[in-house]
Amino acid sequence: MDKTLLTYRGIKRIFIVISVLTIVQGFTIVFQAIYLSKMITNLFHGTVWQAVLPYFTLFISLFSFRHFLQWMKERLSYRYAEQTSIALQKKLLSKLFAVGPKSVSRHGTGNIITLTIEGIQQFRKYLELFIPRFLSMFIIPAIILLYVFYSDTLSGIVLLITMPIMIVFLALLGLAAKKKIDDQMDTYRLLSRHFVDSLRGIVTLTYLGRSKSHVRAIASVSNKYRIATNRTLRLAFLSTFSLTFFSSLSIAVLAVELGVRLIEGTTGLEVALAMLILAPEYFAPVREFGNDFHATMDGKEASRQIHEILQEKNIPFMNRDFSLPAWNRDTTLSIKHMSVTSEEEQRKLLDSISFEVKGFNKIGIIGASGAGKSTLIDVLAGFTVPTEGSIVIDCVEIPHFSIEQWHKQLSYIPQHPYIFSGTVAENIRWNDQTATDEQLHKAIKLAGLTELVHSLPNGINEKIGQGGRSLSGGEEQRISLARVLLKNQPILLFDEPTAHLDVETEYEMKQMLLPLLENKLVFFATHRLHWIKDMDYIFVLQKGKLVEAGTHEELYDKKGYYFDFIGGESLDESF
Repeated sequence: MDKTLLTYRGIKRIFIVISVLTIVQGFTIVFQAIYLSKMITNLFHGTVWQAVLPYFTLFISLFSFRHFLQWMKERLSYRYAEQTSIALQKKLLSKLFAVGPKSVSRHGTGNIITLTIEGIQQFRKYLELFIPRFLSMFIIPAIILLYVFYSDTLSGIVLLITMPIMIVFLALLGLAAKKKIDDQMDTYRLLSRHFVDSLRGIVTLTYLGRSKSHVRAIASVSNKYRIATNRTLRLAFLSTFSLTFFSSLSIAVLAVELGVRLIEGTTGLEVALAMLILAPEYFAPVREFGNDFHATMDGKEASRQIHEILQEKNIPFMNRDFSLPAWNRDTTLSIKHMSVTSEEEQRKLLDSISFEVKGFNKIGIIGASGAGKSTLIDVLAGFTVPTEGSIVIDCVEIPHFSIEQWHKQLSYIPQHPYIFSGTVAENIRWNDQTATDEQLHKAIKLAGLTELVHSLPNGINEKIGQGGRSLSGGEEQRISLARVLLKNQPILLFDEPTAHLDVETEYEMKQMLLPLLENKLVFFATHRLHWIKDMDYIFVLQKGKLVEAGTHEELYDKKGYYFDFIGGESLDESF
């Protein structure tokens, strides 16, 4: 049983209700067998059918009531599983926003999509099947065994001895199945990630002429998943056959034992019939649990992965009023000895960073890959919490940047902006739903989207994103920029926004973007050196440390880290 099962809201109540229904169902099965054996025995001894009609009526009534109880159990279990899975899905989505994009990228976008859609459905199936099957496996055999011991001790001993054999075999099957299911889930996650990455890169693959060769890669991943699935199904079919074989063998042993005693006259026909009728019912719950075991294991594994994400540390978002000022020309941000330590990598991503900025400046952040550029941007955006250091904004000390008053003043432009499934207008209005059409069209013009919008059949109402028209990298960045312009925040954070664009598109973006950065505080992380000369101030990072800071001229004349990094180029010409 999943150790987190008892933590779900309402699980104890549903366990109690289904347990009561299962107990009643267990007694119904016993009485059903009693009246059926009475009816058959009386008919065998020549009793007229009118005399056995009451037994037949009681048997039919109990048979119907038993299946009504089963329907009730399944209905209650389904409704609870549906409600719990929806609640867990909402909890997971909220958690994904709380842990930030770094955690999502670590788990993999494909894996996250699989968990939030198919994983939740598998979890629902797990709850729906597991709860009634698990309770039936313990309650119904116990009730039947008590009655068998009461009616015929020797038959009870036979049933008591044979049941542990099935339980042990079921446990062995579980151990054998775990490895196969883990392999199957691993290949399924690989397939899902590969599929999502393929969808994202299909335009690029086609442009580069690699789409046909990529088909072979998709076929290879799909074949691995097919093989893993067939191995799991093979084990599932084997377990079903084995459980049926052992239960049939146990019933056969009981039938032989009862037959011998019937011949010797040491037991009656009515008792023997009742025992034979109850024997299949005694083993049925275990067999059903074993048959559904494989169907529920995917859901159990999905539950484990979801709870791993739910147990991750949130970005500690602060709603407390720190009385932060609106950023203006006189506002000062002071950071002293700020560090970020990665527990996974056992190293400092940022090491004792200290700087002070005032008012509106364009600050370029450069350094080799892994120097800490993106980490610094993530800290400023509130996606990452520093492990040490102090942050002061106009004499107000704050613990980190995950603060509502700070977030309301900034916009973040990532390297790969996300385009939501919706219209052009809905995507641009994402950060400001109250923007007027006039403001929208102004943002579109400033972002250089006018020509694109006019080329679309439905203009700003054209659907883009998933299920809609695909956009180029430059067009996606312009959509992202239009969002920022519509909100018009005083603080802008750029995390290598042109890294994946070609030279021509980047040139167009630069000519359009630079005038829009005036009168704002801008942190611009990039490895494209032609941007640097247009920055008012430059931070040079190396292995997580801020090794130099100053203007282009100051750092160039210093002939230090910056000079070595740019290779001694003057950067007099852009592009």
